[in-house]
Amino acid sequence: MAFAAEKLPSDDTLLDAYSASVADAVDRIGPAVCRIERIGAGGHGSGFVIAQDGLVVTNFHVVGDARAVRVTMPDGASREGHVLGRDPDTDIALVRADGSFADIAPLGDSKRLRRGQIAIAIGNPLGFEWTVTAGVVSALGRSMRASTGRLIDDVIQTDAALNPGNSGGPLVSSAGEVIGVNTAMIHGAQGIAFAVASNTANFVISEIIRFGRVRRAFIGISADTTNLPRRAALLSQVTTNTAVRLRSVEKNGPAAKAGLKEGDIIAAIDGRPVTGVDDLVRMLDAERIGRETLCTVVRRTGVSQVTVTPVARTS
Repeated sequence: MAFAAEKLPSDDTLLDAYSASVADAVDRIGPAVCRIERIGAGGHGSGFVIAQDGLVVTNFHVVGDARAVRVTMPDGASREGHVLGRDPDTDIALVRADGSFADIAPLGDSKRLRRGQIAIAIGNPLGFEWTVTAGVVSALGRSMRASTGRLIDDVIQTDAALNPGNSGGPLVSSAGEVIGVNTAMIHGAQGIAFAVASNTANFVISEIIRFGRVRRAFIGISADTTNLPRRAALLSQVTTNTAVRLRSVEKNGPAAKAGLKEGDIIAAIDGRPVTGVDDLVRMLDAERIGRETLCTVVRRTGVSQVTVTPVARTS
């Protein structure tokens, strides 16, 4: 009795849906990822091009106080870049590289992220250029301390492996959008790394382009994104299911003077829902400095309206 020869699977068959998603995202974003070196100062990191006229996003700690950097693309092309602005409080910097660029890495909407979603890191770790690692979004709305000592809010936790040199590179979704800017890993820990959410990065970039720096109103809190119970949402008259919980309130700061306390949940500001830390960051812009701001606050005792007057944030 004759048997037909077993047909071996093709490479296309072996490339499963997960592999295809990662590979497609890397094909789309990888050409826009660059190596960043401080001219005359040593040290390097990663970055990515967001506009064809040479706007490059990276970390503040990659460029430091340098005015000029060397930007090298995957095709070997090397250009000089000038630092347009930096924001130590979020570890974001913006560089203008000479020339024009065909490939860009678009910033996505980090508010749409879910835990368990595929996360892909592209960068130049330990001198191994244009390396790709993949994992998942482990947690959302984390806070971590910046080099200035201030907390960076709305941070993405991922298990995509990061190493020195990955800093400033993109964290990418399977849809091929930048969802974060890789910024740090925890030494001695396995599979814990962090990225500044793309919505926060987008806010910082816009401020730098318009004003050369980031202007902020300050109320003296650190916060996390949290679920908003349905009853609390109804009482506070918002239509969202997430809000912001205060992790700490700075003594003698505007929030403390207004009566806000650790554990309070801010559901809205001036009637606009606060669905997460990124919303809070955007709402506390320079226009609110010195202006009474009405916070809808959820507590165990019920919902109340608290008026806070933000002050200008100092460096």
